[in-house]
Amino acid sequence: MRIHQQPAYVLHHRDYSETSLLLEVFTAQHGRIGLIAKGARRASSRVRGILKPFQRLLIGWSGKGELAVLTGAEQDGPDTSLAAQALYCGFYMNEVLLRLLHRHDPHDALFEAYQDALQRLRHDDSNEAVLRIFEKHLLRELGYGLVLDHDVADRTPIEVQAIYDYIVDRGPRRLAHPELNLPTEGIRMRGASLLALEQESFADAAALRDAKALMRAALARHLGDQPLHSRKLFRRAVTTATEDVIAETSVDKAGG
Repeated sequence: MRIHQQPAYVLHHRDYSETSLLLEVFTAQHGRIGLIAKGARRASSRVRGILKPFQRLLIGWSGKGELAVLTGAEQDGPDTSLAAQALYCGFYMNEVLLRLLHRHDPHDALFEAYQDALQRLRHDDSNEAVLRIFEKHLLRELGYGLVLDHDVADRTPIEVQAIYDYIVDRGPRRLAHPELNLPTEGIRMRGASLLALEQESFADAAALRDAKALMRAALARHLGDQPLHSRKLFRRAVTTATEDVIAETSVDKAGG
């Protein structure tokens, strides 16, 4: 099998032999695929600088099975990199795709959602909102879409002021007496938060917190017990940044 000019993004790469790379690539029409990029690490390689995450590519390959051979790659559009917190968000999306997508299983709508999320990470300050929307599309494309518009007990529309018990494998059920703060079977969610996620428009921080709790619970069922490396990297970066701020503040006070 020989494929040409396929839109794609590199999700992960690592060294292979002395001059080559092993790639995990997310493509528009063929889903996730594994590729060997022969000679890609050579200084003379034409693809050496472009086989990197978050850059839209047009690629070709030959062969079938678990690993095919990259036959060509070119940058499709301007150089697109992520920085600061957006970079860790990108790593997170890539890792989740690697963990949850089967090879050679096409998800063209998910490819578009991923592409849109990358674009928003480059230009949008609300990284949390970008991730929640991406996770929502990811779950739906994998066949685990969330019920966000109605109460699963009686099929009534979600009410903004109501409080719900969201049971991940079923959906939201309105709590009759939320003021009692009784234990819930699932995730306690405001109706406003469910609707914000449904409409992909987050007006307040509380809706984002609720959506994060729900997505964590929903994805945990499929990600398993192995921790995500991207989350550990992000926590380490935040800790380091906090320590740097404390150190700078201490120096300023000492100097003052």
